[in-house]
Amino acid sequence: MNRKIAYGLMTLLALGLGASRAWGEIHTQFTPDTDGVDTDGNGDPNDDHVYLHMFAGDGFVNMADQDRTLQYMFGFGDATGVPDEMVMMHGMLAAEFPAPTIVVREGQKVYLNLSNVGMMMRPDLFDPHTIHWHGFPNAAAIFDGVPDASVSIAMGFTFTYFYQVVEPGTFMWHCHVEATEHMQMGMLGNLYVLPKQDLLPPGTPLANLPPGKGPTHQQGYKYCYNDGDGSTYYDVDYPIQISSFDPEFHNASLTVQPLPFALMDDKFPMLNGRGYPDTTNLNVLYNTAGDEGYGEMNRPSQKVSSLIEATRGERVLLRISSLSTTSFHTLTVAGIPMHVIGQGSRLLRGPNGEDLTYWTNSVNLGGGEAKDVILDTANIEPGDYALYTTNLSHLSNNTEDFGGMMTEIILHPAE
Repeated sequence: MNRKIAYGLMTLLALGLGASRAWGEIHTQFTPDTDGVDTDGNGDPNDDHVYLHMFAGDGFVNMADQDRTLQYMFGFGDATGVPDEMVMMHGMLAAEFPAPTIVVREGQKVYLNLSNVGMMMRPDLFDPHTIHWHGFPNAAAIFDGVPDASVSIAMGFTFTYFYQVVEPGTFMWHCHVEATEHMQMGMLGNLYVLPKQDLLPPGTPLANLPPGKGPTHQQGYKYCYNDGDGSTYYDVDYPIQISSFDPEFHNASLTVQPLPFALMDDKFPMLNGRGYPDTTNLNVLYNTAGDEGYGEMNRPSQKVSSLIEATRGERVLLRISSLSTTSFHTLTVAGIPMHVIGQGSRLLRGPNGEDLTYWTNSVNLGGGEAKDVILDTANIEPGDYALYTTNLSHLSNNTEDFGGMMTEIILHPAE
């Protein structure tokens, strides 16, 4: 059957099913910030409420092999600012991989609306979805996203998650419904929290700022954690998320076949949803779903680059996380020592303040782990360096070598 005809029939089927079942209404909640309390500590009591609107649905992404293999996926996308009545149309076949990166500040109150727009290519599925902020201490279980302890959002409905952001660090977010399936299919993204220490009054003494930056905090200085001494200072930061796709699993989902959970074998390893050389492309990548008859147009589906750039002398913070459903991974940087300052969204300090940070040439992560790594480039020669996995089988795009879980670090000369 012609793919365009099949797509049209699926669309009609989806509309028919939608008309025959009870539907909710997309209705987002935005509570005005009128409490007069400056929880994020920046001196303005009326700007610490953050409002986000995400949708959950399906879509397509292309892999980095020479054939640009098209993969069906489930995923999230950003609907912030989209009128409620337009969200369903806005989100159809518009899922992104990875999900939009979420960056908030310690002390803020976050209202995160999630709308389920359904699976356009799988109208037989009525999967609910949730948001799980991995590693974050929620005040109430209802906002945790784990189905047996909170609510799940059915097709056509919206739920508002509330987070009182109390801790800085590198986290991650994903759907927790049928977690192995939905995460393998692409429902995951970067998330990190900036610390209050960034907002210290200029002139505040900090004993361990890097050479040339001390001895006091200045406006614009950035830290990974509330370290109290400036030791987690950085100049530029990049989120790097480990993930991978099993093409057989994704193809089975698209063609409505039994899903091979026990045989899951990821052949497309990625950083931030891209394999090398796509990891070094700063541009938004559009899929080819429209060209191949699965939609009316090619959609922007891969928006997060993994290219790392810095100037010699800068401290580069890598916010590394893994949401792999199949493997442990080791990442290394050839030629630049790695200073691990945080793990599991916590500063590496002992109970009495002991410094537990360490220097290494590689870090190991399993699914659900996060590590904060600083690359100090003060004594590093300008040039191109590689950040890559030492899992040799994951340095490929399916059967093609010299791809997969790898990106470049471009270190520019100091002026």
